[in-house]
Amino acid sequence: MKLTDHFDLDELTASQTADRLGLDNTPTPEVIANLTALCVHVLEPLREALGQVLISSGYRSPAVNAAIGSGPTSQHVEGRAADLSVKGRSLDEVFNWLLAHEPVDQVIREFPPGGWVHVSHDPARHRRQGLMAIKVDGKVVYRAQGPLA
Repeated sequence: MKLTDHFDLDELTASQTADRLGLDNTPTPEVIANLTALCVHVLEPLREALGQVLISSGYRSPAVNAAIGSGPTSQHVEGRAADLSVKGRSLDEVFNWLLAHEPVDQVIREFPPGGWVHVSHDPARHRRQGLMAIKVDGKVVYRAQGPLA
C-alpha cells in the first residue's frame, strides 16, 4: 500500500524483530493515517531536499516495541515516528535540516558518531524539540540539542 509517492506501508512497518519472534506488526487504520501524515509532512519534504531516505524503524506494535526494550509511550507505537538516515548525507546534516525545516515534534540524534536520526510528527505536540541521545553508565540520557556543527 502506497502512503505517498516515495513511501509505502511495508517500508514503514518492516521489522526484523517481529519476523524473528513471530510478532504481529500490522497497523490499525488510525496508525496508517498517522504514518501517512508523517510521510506527507516530514519524509517527503526531507527526500525532496536531501535525497533518498532510508527507514530503519517506523511503526512498532506494542509487542514489537516491548521486545526491543522501548518504552510504552514511544511515538513509534502510534505511527508518528521513524528512525532514518539519508543516503550520502551525514546524520548531523539530516538532524539539522529536520530541526530547521519541518513541522516536527521531536528530532533526536541517536548515539553519535554512528547511530541514526529519530523524527516524529504530531500536530497535537508540535514542540520542535531537538535532543541528543547518549549512553551514560549504561543508561540512555536525552539532552536538549540545537543545530550540530
